[in-house]
Amino acid sequence: MRIHILTLFPGMFHGPLSESVIQRAVDKGLVQIGIHDIRDHTHDTHHTADDYQYGGGPGMVIKPEPIFEATQNALSNHSAEERLDIPVILLSPQGRRLRQPVAEELAQRTGIVLICGRYEGVDERIREHLATDEISIGDYVLTGGELAAMVIVDSVVRLIPGVVGSAESVEGDSLTTGLLQHPLYTRPQMHEDLEVPPILLSGNHKEIALWRRQQALLRTLQRRPDLLEEATLTREDLKFLTGHGYKRI
Repeated sequence: MRIHILTLFPGMFHGPLSESVIQRAVDKGLVQIGIHDIRDHTHDTHHTADDYQYGGGPGMVIKPEPIFEATQNALSNHSAEERLDIPVILLSPQGRRLRQPVAEELAQRTGIVLICGRYEGVDERIREHLATDEISIGDYVLTGGELAAMVIVDSVVRLIPGVVGSAESVEGDSLTTGLLQHPLYTRPQMHEDLEVPPILLSGNHKEIALWRRQQALLRTLQRRPDLLEEATLTREDLKFLTGHGYKRI
């Protein structure tokens, strides 16, 4: 996968994208990440990438020309067939919400382009005639799209086969299954007066699997009951949840 990030502040990405899982994915050749400075695609003496908005109002607006040119430049090394599979994503609080299925969808792509907005926003022509998708990481406003881009890169890259050591680790994550993850324990067996649940030490894998499933159901009911409306639940799941006060809408 090839990921292209268009930004006015390329230095923000040096640390987060050069550590841990993402750096290992790059080292393995599983992903390529290109940081494109939007100002490199301006053509005036001061490298102006923003201007006052027509009609008046506070805040500056990112100009369309450098964004269009930067995107074309980023995609120039891709074949025509690849370009058809690469979404151009504008990071915006007006976009569709980033959820696990969205990350899974993006992980299947040949590549992605992420446009980081700044200031008051971007020229509407970018939204209407260049971006093929808009994504928001939550119902709040950031100073720019850079942090949102990092979140998307992290959530997508870890899903690429071979990036995370165990595929089962990814498959069992919170939200991937439609539920929150069950509680996790490791050594020591006893910390002060806090003991690991005996079921996990029993060696009975069938009972352990049942306990984990029920704990995931219970945690989801307590913390994110909204997820249960879309989760795939068995008759046994519903019986267990009903016993704990759940009523499906």
